[in-house]
Amino acid sequence: VCTRHIDKVQLPEALQGAQKFSDFDTALKTLEPDVVSINTLPDTHAPYAIKAMEAGAHVFVEKPMALTVKDAEAVVATAKRTNRKLVIGYILRQHPSWIKFIEIARELGTPLVFRMNLNQQSNGETWSWHKRLMDSFPPIVDCGVHYVDVMCQMTSAKPVKVHAIGAKLTDEVAKNNYGMLQVQFDDGSVGWYEAGWGPMVSETAFFVKDVFGP
Repeated sequence: VCTRHIDKVQLPEALQGAQKFSDFDTALKTLEPDVVSINTLPDTHAPYAIKAMEAGAHVFVEKPMALTVKDAEAVVATAKRTNRKLVIGYILRQHPSWIKFIEIARELGTPLVFRMNLNQQSNGETWSWHKRLMDSFPPIVDCGVHYVDVMCQMTSAKPVKVHAIGAKLTDEVAKNNYGMLQVQFDDGSVGWYEAGWGPMVSETAFFVKDVFGP
């Protein structure tokens, strides 16, 4: 197990016997692992994945794989060059409820209309965590990668146009803590997704996942 401030982390019973590291490079060199699971803050995903594969390990990395297209391409190129397996943590592709949701949506015909959001009122420790995440990207990206992927699976069409707007509702962060995107597909399907984090977010604007067709 490797994490910053490992001496302050209370590991679950199943991991009590695991070796502990606070430095990723040291852990790779010492353990020479077969597989590395990267569940860190998003701005470390690409460099850690590349280091792990170059050290000979297969990699599971949480979404998003990288913060830029350039870095994502570098991760994929490293996987191909080192012949290592690379798995991205898209949990909704494995979740029974979402698998069923996508199956039903595919029976609705085309074009489809998607309406999705995940607004989260956050305070205290949760708000501190959200602010740290926003050092990497705004909330519209964090879970938006899941729901745009779901839209693509439902329609099996190619996105051809994306538009987004956002707002920064607090001086505590540098990035927009609210955003909405719209996607248009080449079969005529359209969808929107919105996400916001912070103590100012409405409790009643929390969770919509809806699709309809002809």
